[in-house]
Amino acid sequence: MASDNHRTQSKKRILSGVKPTGKAHLGNYLGAMKNHVTMQNEYESFIFIADLHSLTTVKNAKELRELIIDLALDYLALGLDPEKSVFFRQSDIHEHAELTWILNCVTPMSMLELAHAYKDAVAKGKEVNVGIFDYPVLMAVDILIYKPDFVPVGQDQKQHIEIARDIAGKFNRIFGEVFKIPSPYIPKEVAVVTGTDGQKMSKS
Repeated sequence: MASDNHRTQSKKRILSGVKPTGKAHLGNYLGAMKNHVTMQNEYESFIFIADLHSLTTVKNAKELRELIIDLALDYLALGLDPEKSVFFRQSDIHEHAELTWILNCVTPMSMLELAHAYKDAVAKGKEVNVGIFDYPVLMAVDILIYKPDFVPVGQDQKQHIEIARDIAGKFNRIFGEVFKIPSPYIPKEVAVVTGTDGQKMSKS
């Protein structure tokens, strides 16, 4: 895996991930995957399969393994080049889970209670597991651990970048300048990909 000591001086670093919670669809392609493939030629690119995040909804191990493989094959078929990008599975890097616990200990619950996904689940009367509530902290770790300059996201994910920035800022104030503060990268043409029902396109 590329390190800061070997970072290409002329290139900025990007970091992004996609959850294997269902078959990749047109919204995934237009909103994220196409952009990831294109950006590998301009940036030092870190792209990962976010299988830890998928555990909040996918409970069948066999199904999850198949979804991970399918997503990896989709990326390779679209042109993601392992010679140009660091392409990996989130759960293979144990530090994601370890650092999540550390950042949990400096993250106020009031911050997580404002997260859109959590508030939406509560408003709809859904059962909210701790993973959904703590989701923004794991996402912050996904970002901060690799010290990217930019994080390509859709408009609906911008709040997660803001939370990551807030957590990193608080950690740095307590322990010194450990984390780089990332910036979101939101192409206007794919800020939100709309489905046939007028809502954000989803796997359903």
